[in-house]
Amino acid sequence: MGELLGVAVLGAGHMGADHIRRLDRVVSGARVAAVADPDPARAEAAVAGLTGVSVHTDPLAALDAPGVAAVLIASPGPAHEEALLAAFARRLPVLCEKPMVPDSTGALRVVEAEAALGRRLAQIGFMRRYDAEYRRLKALLDGGGLGRPLMLHCTHRNVSSPEGFTSAMLINSSVSHEIDAARWLLGQELTAVTVLRPTPSSRAPEGLSDPQFVLFETESGALVDVEVFVNCGFGYQVRCEAVCEAGSARIGEAHTMVVTTRDGAREEVARDYLVRFADAYDREVQAWVDATRRGEVTGPSAWDGYAASVVAEAGVRSLETGTRVTVEPAPRPALYARPGG
Repeated sequence: MGELLGVAVLGAGHMGADHIRRLDRVVSGARVAAVADPDPARAEAAVAGLTGVSVHTDPLAALDAPGVAAVLIASPGPAHEEALLAAFARRLPVLCEKPMVPDSTGALRVVEAEAALGRRLAQIGFMRRYDAEYRRLKALLDGGGLGRPLMLHCTHRNVSSPEGFTSAMLINSSVSHEIDAARWLLGQELTAVTVLRPTPSSRAPEGLSDPQFVLFETESGALVDVEVFVNCGFGYQVRCEAVCEAGSARIGEAHTMVVTTRDGAREEVARDYLVRFADAYDREVQAWVDATRRGEVTGPSAWDGYAASVVAEAGVRSLETGTRVTVEPAPRPALYARPGG
């Protein structure tokens, strides 16, 4: 297919550094051409050992660096809108980590800017669509053998929450993955949200409402419930069970390794998302690189990113008010397909 795709990576933190490693060592057809991070030492550490990479503190300078033909955005969510609009202005294909833009107003501006171009440039990083177990569940539901889906039961647990994590972030950061996965698996929009709060765990930092129980309603009357628990203390666990008219299917329980010694057997539990979904991230970035080199854009769209923001905002309002909140998105531009695509 010719020369390697030169990628500018914006953000060299936990996620960005892992993507830099992935582009350099795992993914074929691409190379890291530029990196931007407000902390130059962190950026230099992330590209140590790589050649031909320019390092910047200004993300716009990275977009304009020699050899850059595509952008991977792994900076904090509030910085995404400016980076996406700048990439669109330069007609650069983008893979943007979630949340695309944390607030729905900004997310809609991104959707409108891309729609004005008349073609897609952005893929949003909902990597569960690339996970082998989720893809098998999607194929099973699409095949119709289990009949009409009635419910999805979801679990999302983290060992601990990072400093500064808020009660709202359980919805707009953690559960955003379940929002997109539910829309994709069911091929339906989410129309209402109710958030219930049990007594917080003693492990939760003071003031953090953790765990939470989130109930989504879909346009066809299916229900999706999510237990989100970000300070469980024992591992990173993501599970999903689809209950249908003619059967059920469950994923997430067997994604582990059993170690046996003379002291007995034990199961290894992933400690974070980069371990549990390593293969999914690899497939996601490889698919993005391959499509970009073909001149195509595939995967979750900017509309999917906007839809997740709208649903998450409704969830935060439910969290704050204790009431059921309906989801009211803007009209969908013709550029974007239905959620199950």
